[in-house]
This record gives sequence, structure tokens and C-alpha cells, in this order.
Amino acid sequence: MFPLLPFPEPSEIILFTLVIGRMAGLFTAIPLFGGKGVPSRVKVAIIFTMALVFFPVVRSYLPAIPTDVLSLGLLVGREVLVGLSMGLLSQVVFSAVEFCGQFIGMQMGFTTASMFDPTMGTQTAVLSVLENLLATLLFMTLGMHHLFLNAIIESYRVVPLGAWHVNGALLAFVVSTTGGIFTLAIKLAAPLMASLLAATVSLGVMARIFPQMNIFMMSFPLNIGLGFIVLGITAKVFFHTLSNSFANLSQQMSILFRLLGA
Repeated sequence: MFPLLPFPEPSEIILFTLVIGRMAGLFTAIPLFGGKGVPSRVKVAIIFTMALVFFPVVRSYLPAIPTDVLSLGLLVGREVLVGLSMGLLSQVVFSAVEFCGQFIGMQMGFTTASMFDPTMGTQTAVLSVLENLLATLLFMTLGMHHLFLNAIIESYRVVPLGAWHVNGALLAFVVSTTGGIFTLAIKLAAPLMASLLAATVSLGVMARIFPQMNIFMMSFPLNIGLGFIVLGITAKVFFHTLSNSFANLSQQMSILFRLLGA
């Protein structure tokens, strides 16, 4: 009936649409694929291609579908929410990196040097862009995108079609996970925070000893230079902390599936 489509029956087209819903939710939430810097046409092409690739694999996990339009609409909405829930885990890490960049940028004196970021369409701190690019590079280097691709198949086994629901344990998990943004951001910014605090104290002492010295003008190049030196020296600590956070995504994904399928 449909010789140009890889679906022997019309009902499988509806199932394929539901797979697209879960794919769309996931790839919209993952920063690497769902960022504003990725054109909408590219996003649609990626989602459609991945749905075509994964549909034969997850076809055996898809149950019978309802016949009325309202139930189908609700089912598509639930599938999108499953994908968004999976992508939320990666958003936590990248949000912490962005928050860290904004914080240390303010400490170094880059508050007024915000640049227009064409990838986000907003005013973004310079160091947030730099650290976000480094985090994205590490994300790809560690192969974390493969984790989310494998999680798609696992999600259909643990969280069947339309099984998304909200419960107290899921809300507590989301709150604790999003609360980790601030903890991770402080861990990433801690070396620079300590160094700039020591520099500020030293400048304060110098201001008392040499009142005629313009400490305010000296603080700008000193904080910027010291900040970049500390960033270079502690780059290994930065990547190590991010690696541990990315390594925990697998365990967090398992917990999320268990709560969604409960």
C-alpha cells in the first residue's frame, strides 16, 4: 500500500510518529544537538533520520496504539516528555558549566565585556562560551552521545509507550538533580575563586600600605591575567571534575528509567 515507505501497514506510520516524539524530546534537550546554534532544518533531519534508524530496533517494544485522536495526541505528548526527561540529565552538567563561566567571568572583571553569542541569540559571558565549548568537546571525546543513543533503546524496554507519569519519587529526583547544578558549578570554579580571593586580599593590604597607588586600575589586568593563568594550570582538574559528572550520567539514567517505569 505504501511502496515508498518502510512501513508495511498504515498503523506503523502512527507508531513511527510516536518514536519521532520521543526522539524529538531527547534531541531537543541535549545541548549538543538541541542548542540554538543548530538550525531547525538540521534538527528535523537528525530527528527524522534517527527515528528511521531506531524504529526497526524498537518495533518489538511498541504495543498496540489507540484509535481515537485525543488519546493519540496525549500519547505523543507523553513520548516527548520521556525524551525531555532523558535530556534533562545532560542539561544539568552543561548548565553548571555555563553558571561557572558566568561566575568566574564576573570575578575576573568580564561583566561588562559580555558578547553577543550567535549560537544562543543572547548576551553570554565570554568564559561561559569558552567553558561550554570545552565541555562539549569532552562530551564528544568521552562518547557520552553514545550513552544517550543506547538509552533510547533501553527506554522502550523499561518505559513502555505512554508510560510516562509523575510521582513523588520522580519529583524528588528532579529537584536533587537540578540542585546539583550549583554544587558542580562551585566545584568547577573553586580554584579560581580561591586565587582571586587571595589576590583581592593582597590588593586590599597594598591599598592600606600605599594609599597613593591606584589599586582599582591595577586590579583589572591583575585579575584577568591571574584568572587565565589559574584556568590553564587547573585545566586538568576542570576536565577531571566534568569527567566524573559525565560518568555519573549512566547511573542517573538508570534511576530515571526506574522511576519513570514505576
